[in-house]
Amino acid sequence: MNIPFLGDWRKRHQMARGVAVMTAGPSDPEGIAELLAECELLRVQAARAGLRLDDSPESLAALDQLLPRWRDEDPEELPWLGNDAGLYLGTVIVRTVPGASWCLWPNGQPVVTLPSGREIDVVAAGLDWAVGGAPQLSHVHAEASEA
Repeated sequence: MNIPFLGDWRKRHQMARGVAVMTAGPSDPEGIAELLAECELLRVQAARAGLRLDDSPESLAALDQLLPRWRDEDPEELPWLGNDAGLYLGTVIVRTVPGASWCLWPNGQPVVTLPSGREIDVVAAGLDWAVGGAPQLSHVHAEASEA
């Protein structure tokens, strides 16, 4: 039996993909945002390509234009890079889209919540981008800006 709304419910309650954030008490939104903004592996890869990530929408477009050499260099690193790309995408959205904020699903998965109430699983988008190049990070940001 296919019940469409259960699919969305299961996504929110299963194990987190890539990264999970767990807190012992009340969460500190600013602290969590800073933690999620680190994206060290992505920043190192971008720096090697001569790109400085400044948390702007333009830097997302520049990432989209990079040749995906990481796919051939170290396939084991791919999920980590995709995770960082998703967290960087989320950081840019939270910092540039008024009213956007980080939210933690019950399983610890960080997602971005837009003012409309729509949630974006940025980690999944980052993983898809790192592995296949789509969706482009700048397009996800543009959609979030329009929502």
